[in-house]
Amino acid sequence: VQLQASGGGSVQAGGSLRLSCGDPLRAFSGYGLGWFRQAPGKEREFVASVEWNGNSTYYRDSVKGRFTISRDIAKSTVSLQMNSLDPEDTAIYYCVAGTLARRMVHNDGMIFWGKGTLVTVSS
Repeated sequence: VQLQASGGGSVQAGGSLRLSCGDPLRAFSGYGLGWFRQAPGKEREFVASVEWNGNSTYYRDSVKGRFTISRDIAKSTVSLQMNSLDPEDTAIYYCVAGTLARRMVHNDGMIFWGKGTLVTVSS
């Protein structure tokens, strides 16, 4: 069982990156999927999540209007399009599976963490 995250990198402020996460074994097809992040010296925090059917999405306030999470059920992937990036977005981003996407908003119900991918935004 694994969640394979990719797409991290370095970008200047105002730029864009797209993170992707694959569930090759379809182990989490009936679960919520989402992204958390952890910046240096800070606690890990919720970023965005999407329900198993892709119909409901949730975001932390600071990324609303800039980030978009989407789920491709056929390909068993979840993506995070990040636009208008800010140095405050610099962190390691983790793809996470949870029982329900709406619970993940409250740091609850996570069942599996993938390896992180680093996003660095320079000013």
